[in-house]
Amino acid sequence: MDVPRPPNNVTEFVLLGLTRNPHVQKMLFIVFLFIFLFTVLANLLIVITISLSPTLSAPMYFLLTYLALLDASFTSVTTPKLIVDLLHQRGIISWRGCLTQIFLEHFLAASEVIVLTVMAYDRYLAICKPLHYTTIMRQGLCQLLVVVAWIGGILHATVQILFTMDLTFCGPNVIDHFTCDFFALLELACSNTYIPGMVVAANSGGMCLLIFSMLLISYTVILSSLKSHGSEGRRRALSTCGAHFTVVVLFFLPCVFTYTRPVAAYPVDKWVTMFSAILTPMLNPIIYTVRNVEVKKAMRNLLKRRVV
Repeated sequence: MDVPRPPNNVTEFVLLGLTRNPHVQKMLFIVFLFIFLFTVLANLLIVITISLSPTLSAPMYFLLTYLALLDASFTSVTTPKLIVDLLHQRGIISWRGCLTQIFLEHFLAASEVIVLTVMAYDRYLAICKPLHYTTIMRQGLCQLLVVVAWIGGILHATVQILFTMDLTFCGPNVIDHFTCDFFALLELACSNTYIPGMVVAANSGGMCLLIFSMLLISYTVILSSLKSHGSEGRRRALSTCGAHFTVVVLFFLPCVFTYTRPVAAYPVDKWVTMFSAILTPMLNPIIYTVRNVEVKKAMRNLLKRRVV
């Protein structure tokens, strides 16, 4: 089925990108190309390592596999387009491409929110309810929760895309961004944008703020329960929880900043998006490998097997 066009003559949008300086664009092209390749390869390395390592069969690593896949996919939605546009004076994106980008961004981001929440629940059970952990976090439940993450992402993205498709544009088509941002589209629309803006902000901002608050509470409970653990158990728990909590903060702070404020587009938005969509997926595999002894050991063993 064809994607409907906006009810006017606007069929494409001009993306101003991060900068118009040709020299800076060339430098950014090299930087973002390296970041993109590193992000995809590092996340795929985590997926391959966990899949081929019998020692990484715990539910935490099963969930980490899907987090790495989501990060590699999430950065692939925006970064390749940004890299290509840096070679030109201006970027162009079609209406169909704009809808696709918005849908994929929100689908993958919402799915990652749910996966991060499940990972926090996994850590809570492992540390606070160790006797019930293996009974509750069975393989079947983990697979079901991943399916829930995909379904939740689709539902969330569908709400975003339905309101985007309902916008009417009357001429201006220049977006001061490197991606097709919903709030930037609201400023270009000539139809009533109050209701779409509020619903989208509540849909994204409400979800981010509520889940982030729940995760902060869960980690407060986890830290309180560590007082009864021995020094070695406390060290291992802080290692895995510290890595996950760092990833949670890096993911949720940009989300809360973007969607829990007055509905409008700001110049800083492109830099916030760059951090959340490009830098965070690059940092996640670094955080999980540097802070996790088991993952580092499994990677070394995998490399030794390949060399031999």
